[in-house]
This record gives sequence, structure tokens and C-alpha cells, in this order.
Amino acid sequence: MHICILGAGIVGLATAWELQAQGHDVTVVDQAAPGSGTSSGNGAQLSYSYVAPLADASIWGQLPKLMFAPDSPLKLRPQLDPRQWRWGLGFMAACNEPAAARTTRTLLALAADSRTGFEAMRAALQPDCDFAEAGKLVLYWGAAGLAAAGRQVALQAALGGAPQRLVTPDEAIALEPALASQHGQFAGAVYTASECVADCLKVCQALAAALQARGVRFVQAPVLGFERDPHGGAGARVRAVRTGAGVLEAEAFVLALGAASARFGRALGVYLPVYPLKGYSITLPVHDAPGAAPVVSVTDTARKTVFARIGQRLRVAGMAELVGEDLRIPPARIATLQVATRAVFPHAAVEGADPQPWAGLRPATPSGLPLVGRLGRAPANVLFNVGHGALGFTLAFGTARHVARLLAADTAPAPAA
Repeated sequence: MHICILGAGIVGLATAWELQAQGHDVTVVDQAAPGSGTSSGNGAQLSYSYVAPLADASIWGQLPKLMFAPDSPLKLRPQLDPRQWRWGLGFMAACNEPAAARTTRTLLALAADSRTGFEAMRAALQPDCDFAEAGKLVLYWGAAGLAAAGRQVALQAALGGAPQRLVTPDEAIALEPALASQHGQFAGAVYTASECVADCLKVCQALAAALQARGVRFVQAPVLGFERDPHGGAGARVRAVRTGAGVLEAEAFVLALGAASARFGRALGVYLPVYPLKGYSITLPVHDAPGAAPVVSVTDTARKTVFARIGQRLRVAGMAELVGEDLRIPPARIATLQVATRAVFPHAAVEGADPQPWAGLRPATPSGLPLVGRLGRAPANVLFNVGHGALGFTLAFGTARHVARLLAADTAPAPAA
């Protein structure tokens, strides 16, 4: 089939990789260069084993601080936007233990499939992407948070997740000596030895180069709309996509435009419960001295901040803002990440270096589950691959493989009579 993929972030490129491998003729359309949007400055963690959704029961107790503290990692700017309010109500409805457990189960299976797909791609391409399987520590600063983490570890173990364990502060510092300055300040941590990091932008660039070499066409132009089969009636198939570079016909289409996908969903007759969660990152050169900068990936649950070592750089990312499609970078938010870095790893970064400030819009669903495959009243030849939230890099190859399986079933020969 000729398949047109709308979106050249990590999700769209992973989908192109899987479909081209099946022998399909693939075109990728995006107004920006491959990987240059939300994929470019993300947290760099491949968090296959730590997929607990943002929507869980603990949010209720944290809301007053999260909503009103000046330095809160969560920010809500109410707007005259029904989508924002509808998404927020859906998110709060998902903040309960049964829903979080169901979501965790699904995400763990999807993440395991994604690890398999990513490792197969890496074996084939051997991309220069600062990949490391250095493990991950998730820091908890109070006994209640650590106890809740223990319950999550037990849940994931029962669901077949990778081995994880609670560790004491001394054990955490032994695993990551750069945490020595935090001795006596945190209550404990969850350690997962199998977690990985990589530079998502470099992965995207390697995928795009390999796909182009294999005949995949890239069109850098905005997506403007769709053309339906004029004789198809209700639910008519999409015949072509209109772009700034002209009309592109295809037999099937995959929508992977991240936070922008919701408005194109409406054009296709389906509501996509996807809203942008704005996040920020900085990227700092690190000192070579042993124990100065972390090697193990670290998540600070109090500051809602992740620290990922990618080569000789430290990626520091975090925050979640419901402020619409606003990509401005307030200096105060970058300062917050710099303060967090100095607080947790005071000797890690080279002083005075450009922090390379970045902001991106994570396309999130209220539950944390991405929307993958055919949906509702949308045309049957349009598949969706959107709503990965903060787990886009982690889940990209898993959702891509799911889309590829659906299209493989479409093109499989009928069984003999």
C-alpha cells in the first residue's frame, strides 16, 4: 500500500520505520524537520519499566500545593477553551486506583513491545544517539510517598514488569555517587537496573536518514486538510491530504501530529481527547570528575524533574502546564530547572554554560493511554497514533508496531476456500 504518515516526530518516524519494513510505500509529511518538535528536547529517558500514569489517586492530596505554590511543577491557565475543561474533567475522573492500575497494565505491555522494537531498530541502524542502559533511580522525599511507590512496585511486579526494588538512601548513593550531597534528605528510592536513556533528536535524525535511503519520501509542509471520496457517503474514505506543497494521494493515512492532532481529528469526524501538557528542559555540559555528574538516570518526584545523562551532557526536564499551544519559554521556568540541578547535583554542570532552554507540548490523554488504531466515526483508512504524553519516546515503537499489525491484517491474502 501507499501510506501517508502525518507527523515526523519520534512516533511518526517509528511508524514509518515499521511500515517501510513491511514493504509499504511510505510518505511522511510534517511542516518541521524530522524530530525538531516535541521530540527534540524531551527528557531522554526510555522508561520501559516505570510507566505509572500522571492520573492517579495521589493527585488529589497534592492539588493544593501543585495549584498554588509559586514554584509548582504544575500550572493551569484557565482558558475559554472547552477542550481544556473537558480534558481536565476527564483527567480528574481518571485519578483513582482502579483506573491507574488498568492503565499501568496496558502501558507495561506496550512498553515491553516498544523495547523490542527499539532494540531491533538499534541493532539494524546502530545510530549514534548516546544510548546507555544505566538504570534509573526515582527519589522519594517522604515516608508516605515511598510507601506508595512500594505499592506501585508490587503492582508492576504482579503484572510481569521488569525487576524493580526499593533502596535506602545509602544504597541509592552507592548506585549513584553524584547523589552524595542529598544524604539524609530523601527517604529512599525505586531502582530499576534495566532502564535506558538516549538522545531522541539523534534517533529521529538517524531514522529519517535511513528511511530516505530506503525510498521513503519526506514532504516538509503544513498539513491543511483532507479530501474524501466524493462517492463514499457518510464515513467516506480519505482520498488525499492537502498540504502546503500540494495534494498527496494515498491508500491509507496515519495521524501522528502530536498535540496538533486534535483539530485534525475533528476534521475527520472524531473527538480526540488530546491536550498539550507543556514541558521544559535544559541541556548542560557536565564535568568529567568521577561522582560529579550522574550516570544513572534520576527522577526527582518532589520537583517533578528528570535528570538523564546523554553522553557528556545532562538533560534536565520537567513540569506540566495546561496553557494551550503556547511555546514561549519564561526565564523563571528555566531558572527553576537550573536551581533543581544545583540542588540535587551541585557539582555536575559546567558553570556559565548555555543551558539550551527548550519547551515542548506533550500530547496527553486524560488517562495516559495513547490512542492507537481506528477510532469512532473516522474513515476506515485513517489510523491514529497520538496521545503518548510524557512517554512518547518510550512507547513510540510499541504503538508503531501496533499500527503496522493492523495494516498487515488489511493486506493479508484471504484464506483459500
